Amino acid sequence: MRYEDAVKDHPPPSTVRVFIALAPPDQAKEELAAALGPAYAAHPEMRWNRVEDWHITLAFLGELPTDAVPLLRPPLADLAAKRPSPSLALHGSGTFDDRVLWSGVDGDLSELHELAADVRTAVRNCGISFEERPLRPHLTLARARRGDHASAAEIAQGIAGFTGRRWSAERLHLVGSNAGRGRGPIHYRDIEAWTFGDRAA
Repeated sequence: MRYEDAVKDHPPPSTVRVFIALAPPDQAKEELAAALGPAYAAHPEMRWNRVEDWHITLAFLGELPTDAVPLLRPPLADLAAKRPSPSLALHGSGTFDDRVLWSGVDGDLSELHELAADVRTAVRNCGISFEERPLRPHLTLARARRGDHASAAEIAQGIAGFTGRRWSAERLHLVGSNAGRGRGPIHYRDIEAWTFGDRAA
């Protein structure tokens, strides 16, 4: 669902939380979800991210004025049209700060880093400032509840040997989220997505 369709019946917010990302294809997500099956059953208390929301963040822009978002569309569309999509695979697992469970990314990582650098340059050229965080390619899978410092590490160890099949991302996604707005689950909506040049046909 497009972001505009999700909010068309409500007053538009003055800001939107934005990031730019790649999304694994359904087959790659299904492989990893199957490997996580025992963990889903054993750790229902984890705050599991929805499989359909799994993504690899290339640039996190944070909270932007809503009227700044259209500035991003032309340069990102042009960038996607000129670039091939990197060949990637989901691989291994680990944790951030004992509570955040992630799956790693393998494959053409140099190409992935070049793509992220070009995306960030395009954003800066739009006059949009954001915090420059080092690229650490991963999918965030779940978060443990406060005080639980063992579950994420246990799950990560269980899927440490996972390696999925290679895949190529189809599109570059500009995504809006409701993170930080209330206690409900985080939801993501594509503001827009553009097909990479080698997949346009």
